[in-house]
Amino acid sequence: MNKIKTGIAIATLALCGAAQAQNVTIYGLLDQAVEHLNNVGAGHDSLTRMPGLAGSFPSRLGFRGSEDLGDGLKAVFTLEMGMGLDSGTFNQGGRAWGRQAFVGLQGNWGTLSLGRQYSMLFWSQLDADILGPNTFGSGSLDSYLPNDRVDNTIAYRGTFSGFTVGGTYSFGRDAVNAGPSPSGTNCAGENAADTSACRQWSAMLKYDAPTWGAVAVVDEIRGGAGAFAGLTSSALKDRRSSIAGWAKFGPDFKLGAGLISRKNDGSATTPKSDLWYIGGTYNFTPAWSADAEVFKLDYKNSANQATLVALRTTYQFSKRTAVYATAGHMANDGTLALGVSNGAAGATPVAGQGQTGLAMGIRHSF
Repeated sequence: MNKIKTGIAIATLALCGAAQAQNVTIYGLLDQAVEHLNNVGAGHDSLTRMPGLAGSFPSRLGFRGSEDLGDGLKAVFTLEMGMGLDSGTFNQGGRAWGRQAFVGLQGNWGTLSLGRQYSMLFWSQLDADILGPNTFGSGSLDSYLPNDRVDNTIAYRGTFSGFTVGGTYSFGRDAVNAGPSPSGTNCAGENAADTSACRQWSAMLKYDAPTWGAVAVVDEIRGGAGAFAGLTSSALKDRRSSIAGWAKFGPDFKLGAGLISRKNDGSATTPKSDLWYIGGTYNFTPAWSADAEVFKLDYKNSANQATLVALRTTYQFSKRTAVYATAGHMANDGTLALGVSNGAAGATPVAGQGQTGLAMGIRHSF
């Protein structure tokens, strides 16, 4: 840990010095909530806690920079760490730069970058999934969605006349052992003896108009020896295919909806599922807004289903500081035991039982 802290301090000083010669921005977001959950475990207990992964957005500290190389070409980089304000620790399995760490080249043809980066599935959800990484949101039904970052990745994105095309390819998607969870799945890859082990790829086609947009994306990860979540062989794949869209109705009202179909070879009993969602956001005033979203997870040929209804209201004191309150209810059927909160591990109900959560928090960006 001391080596990690020293490395961060050296990188911080170096980047601050480099800012005098190139365009470097230091930025961050601090978000902490207190949430109350009912119906926890076999005792149907109640729990009040500070979740470390998400309130309304995950906390982070980052450095972003570029250098003009001439003729419309730029060098670009991003280093971004995730933090749990509840305990002051690193998220993303303890990585120092767990959210993003990449360097690339950018021109009017798009951006080509190398390092730890977001999958195209992440970019496809930004406009359509209204609540996004909210502690009661899509991550409660599929924990991969707010964690779809990939190690050892080549990525490309470019926008042309409203159309955005993008793709990623990873030689080894996740070397961290911090699971079983999306924070670390123990699938290092980059193995000469098995060149398919732990590979990942994604592809996206997106169109944005001033008042609406639509996107289609495919994201596939492969397993490897010792990997978590049942993907213990490179022959096993976990693929998510999604279509989504959004529309604005005047300056204050927006709707988003989508479908994520999944085929997961790591599950022996329920490999196929669909996750539907529809949500909306409304601005009552420039400072006060409300969001609502409904999610439905349906496992094929199974009684396993879950429905999440979530609400959030936010008041902006300024462009940088806000307070919010959010609530959610998760209903489980069959053998599912999904918790309403994705803000921290544990605190789930027993199989087939529902759970309600309430949370309030403060968010500040810089």
